[in-house]
Amino acid sequence: MHRRTILTAAAGLAATAGLGALIRQADAAPATFTHPGGLHNWGDLNRAKVRVAAGNDPWLSGWNRLTANSHSQSTWRPNPQATIIRGGTGENYGILYNDLHAAYQNALRWSIQGTSAHGDCARNILNAWSATLTTVTGNADRFLAAGIYGYQFANVAELMRGYPGFDLARFKTMMTTVFYPLNNQFLRDHNDACITNYWSNWDLCTMNSILAIGILCDDAAKYDQAVTYFKTGPGNGSLRNAIPFVYPGQNLAQYQESGRDQGHTMMGIGQLGAFCEMAWNQGEDFYAYDDNRLLKAAEYVAKYNLGHEVPFTKYTWGSGQNCAPNEHTTISPASRGQLRPVWEILHYHYARRKNLTTPNISAMAAKLRPEGGGGDYGTTSGGYDQTGFGTLTYAK
Repeated sequence: MHRRTILTAAAGLAATAGLGALIRQADAAPATFTHPGGLHNWGDLNRAKVRVAAGNDPWLSGWNRLTANSHSQSTWRPNPQATIIRGGTGENYGILYNDLHAAYQNALRWSIQGTSAHGDCARNILNAWSATLTTVTGNADRFLAAGIYGYQFANVAELMRGYPGFDLARFKTMMTTVFYPLNNQFLRDHNDACITNYWSNWDLCTMNSILAIGILCDDAAKYDQAVTYFKTGPGNGSLRNAIPFVYPGQNLAQYQESGRDQGHTMMGIGQLGAFCEMAWNQGEDFYAYDDNRLLKAAEYVAKYNLGHEVPFTKYTWGSGQNCAPNEHTTISPASRGQLRPVWEILHYHYARRKNLTTPNISAMAAKLRPEGGGGDYGTTSGGYDQTGFGTLTYAK
């Protein structure tokens, strides 16, 4: 039996026991995709629904953090644009990420409490954008916009599929004609730059968008494209390039951007967590890939940002079109200790699903608990790089 056949047959078990016991290794996309199956599965959403209704923490605290956010109010009105610009003249991408997070947060409120006002709000935002948006442009940063907002948009639509009045077909068209072409272009030629020119975040958000679009659209070719790149891609988003150095016996591994700054480093760890969670919900365990390489990198990043010292190996790379040599010789203290909502998804997988020892990941998660989302971590784009609210959605 194909892995997906097993998962489909065991849907009732998955709803109550989670997908962990059903995960199998596979080399291709599922024969049948599970929905919802992006960042959230039915069992996790149902657990949050039951626990919030019962008044249990930490779910209730996570719920209260969500409902306090201005983006989660059902009175939010979308402001769709035909053209979104990130980088260069006329930037307006803040309009998109604010609307997008309002859609996500209202979709969560509908999924967990069943309030039609919030479901209607999320649906209306998605419909407004799919009826309007035709272009994502700007300088090279347009690829970041297509990646970050592509994977987030697809995950909101995954929550809302089947909702009355949601035009899923038109939304899929927007994802495959506006976002995916930029995602594909970037992974294929990296804006005509040296393959190591772009930080791992650029590849990772692009991979996440392709994976999420594949799941949303039941498109096995796109799903496989993202998974293949995760395993063997030439750019900095493939796992061994994103995490180039492992320290045996220390349960630590150095992330590619550690010599750059800690804000982008945590963003990358969050992007990797999102990729692994989406694949997990389709029956594939990349959290454990290459001997838990992501776990070791997340422990490394968390440990340093908790104020402890970590080893550092000189990192070299080529930049520009001619691969001009560069190097990092020390870890960067820039943005050290910054709080980003990336830790709960990792804590609850490794410490609770898998019962592994994660002292630093768990300590970072505790510092943010209850984890917020877009609008809770500043007004600039970095505060919207992750969907957040992991305490509510991933607690076990």
